[in-house]
Amino acid sequence: MRSLGVLVTVIFACVAAVLTWPQFFRLEQTIGIAHIVALRGATVAGFAVLAVVFLLLAASRRIRGFAVSMALVCVIAAICGGVTLGLRGYGSDTLPAKQDDSVRVMTWNTAGEATTAEEIAQTAVAMDADIIALPETTEATGEEVALLMRDLDHPMWVHTEAYNEDIERGPDAWQTTLLISPDLGDYSVIEASSDGTTVLPSAIAMPVNGDGPIVVAAHAVAPQPSYLEQWRHDLAWLADQCVDGNVIMAGDFNATLDHMSRLGQGGADMGYCYDAASQTGNGAAGTWPSSIPELLGAPIDHVMATSNWTISGSAVIDKAEGSDHRALVVQLDPAD
Repeated sequence: MRSLGVLVTVIFACVAAVLTWPQFFRLEQTIGIAHIVALRGATVAGFAVLAVVFLLLAASRRIRGFAVSMALVCVIAAICGGVTLGLRGYGSDTLPAKQDDSVRVMTWNTAGEATTAEEIAQTAVAMDADIIALPETTEATGEEVALLMRDLDHPMWVHTEAYNEDIERGPDAWQTTLLISPDLGDYSVIEASSDGTTVLPSAIAMPVNGDGPIVVAAHAVAPQPSYLEQWRHDLAWLADQCVDGNVIMAGDFNATLDHMSRLGQGGADMGYCYDAASQTGNGAAGTWPSSIPELLGAPIDHVMATSNWTISGSAVIDKAEGSDHRALVVQLDPAD
């Protein structure tokens, strides 16, 4: 029995190590592990609960050695996971005062009709957003949002990428809408967008006059077992869009920083882009699902930018009703 206990403890320790640091084992995009590590906060809480359970079981002399060993593994895993979360940031809603050359970026997977155009417009205006990435939002809703924002003295241009042939039919998830302030200039969605993410559309908007950042509204497919290869392709393609230049990317990546660990270049998080939330104390704040506390959720919605920008602050916006995603707002300032 003692030998069996040692074997179980060793196997459990290996599993805990993989779930705590999957990228070390190059398993962060593997089925099952990818899903568990997405909820890193919940995983840390689970290890903490198990540690308490094993410590209670240690009251029995017959299994004391086994229970204490298992509890120690759980404590170490919980501490390591907690440190990772702490380094990324447990949550901060501080946005600095907006300067004349600041750019506010908001991303919100609206879950289609679950979020009204009025709610989107009011939130965007309250946040003084200049770029708004709206996965699962139709062109019609985007136009309604723009009209409402215009009435609130905050005009926007609307751009949409759709994967349904008839834009009036099909699920809202097959459309991604991007709103850009006229203050940033004229933009146009390029044809390469249609050859990008596999199942759900992403939009690449280029400045017509050649000035200003490339803006990407991202929507990668979720890593369901039947879409795992497409998910990996989507993340790699999105990383390729973060070129060594002036890029701002925002949207629903259906991936956390753990899943992106091998997609960065030169110390960046994805391609040449840096994750804004983790740079400003919100990297561990879950944006999905909105029905559970932020620290237990998955931070899968991101705003990213190349080194042309200084990431000054971010805020995760929690709404009581509507989408199953929380909105994320980031302020970017031109780098010196």
